[in-house]
Amino acid sequence: MDGQCAGSSKVLLAYKNASQHLSSSGIKAGLGILKVATSQWKQEKKTRSGPAVRQLSAANSSHPCKRSPLDQLAALVLHGQTRHHQIGHEHRQDALCSTKPQNCKRIVVLGAPRVGKTSILRRYLRDGFVEEYSPTSEDFLRKLFRIRGETYQIDILDASRERDFPAKRRLSILTGDIFLLVFSLDDRSSFEEVCALRTEILAAKSKLTKSSVPEQCAQLQVPLLVCANKVDLLESEREISKAEVLQALGDDCAYFETSAKDSTNLEKVFETLAKRGGLPTETGPSQHRKVSLRSYQAIRTGRVAGRGSQTPGREDPCGALYPLARRPSFSTDLRKVIGPNTGRKPGKAREKCQIQ
Repeated sequence: MDGQCAGSSKVLLAYKNASQHLSSSGIKAGLGILKVATSQWKQEKKTRSGPAVRQLSAANSSHPCKRSPLDQLAALVLHGQTRHHQIGHEHRQDALCSTKPQNCKRIVVLGAPRVGKTSILRRYLRDGFVEEYSPTSEDFLRKLFRIRGETYQIDILDASRERDFPAKRRLSILTGDIFLLVFSLDDRSSFEEVCALRTEILAAKSKLTKSSVPEQCAQLQVPLLVCANKVDLLESEREISKAEVLQALGDDCAYFETSAKDSTNLEKVFETLAKRGGLPTETGPSQHRKVSLRSYQAIRTGRVAGRGSQTPGREDPCGALYPLARRPSFSTDLRKVIGPNTGRKPGKAREKCQIQ
């Protein structure tokens, strides 16, 4: 019995450590220790003698209110998971409360590497310009706006390396609402890639809406803008002329020559993106105040941010970057494209998924 008590005290100590990790380090760390402690508990039960096990079982049955450390920790884990989901749900609801579905848009940015996509987005978010180049694997940003008493949510997906994953890129295209295609004026191959991407976007969107005339119909419906970056370069460094671009894209395509370095024409780009995407012009960088998420929530709910602070009127347009934004999972995006699972009639062929 002394040996059993010593062994049990070790197990209880392990469960106590798990409980502390659940409170401090989070559920994931606690579950790891829970797994180890559970194996120790099972090993201890095997080493006990038969009468001792029966005696322990009888004691537990005679005192139903007393639970084993395993039961107690399992209850703690379940409580922690439930609380974790509640907090996350409340936080998301608070951040996105009163946002109408038509006010939620996703901007998909596509183009070859090293053409300045990230620099353009930094200007859009008012983060300045950075000379050093660092490749972007995938960047998902979310900005919340409060304009004329309504909340707007704009998700920005910079999918730079999806060019190597056609199915992934196609899913981003199908779930995108507004498209910004960027190429560099000193790189002809980047312009050719933008032309191919534009054709792919129009074809995919027309197929999603089951249009009979793919490119012509989709061109009028898909909010798409082509941006030729690095117009600040010398004329001798330029490889593509404006006439050549207009001939390839057509007069109906929204086309701008920009410079992320000195902000040439970027304001017009953001204004046109908003207009074509059905968003207020106040979503442009110069048309609203950039505030913190806390100030944004205070303005949205009508609370004063703090004593002595000048709280602007609620009708003044403002925007805040949402720091905890994560791209929805690919399964979520896929369900958005495919739609709810509906019953298929017997003998009817299964429809091909639009992502293929």
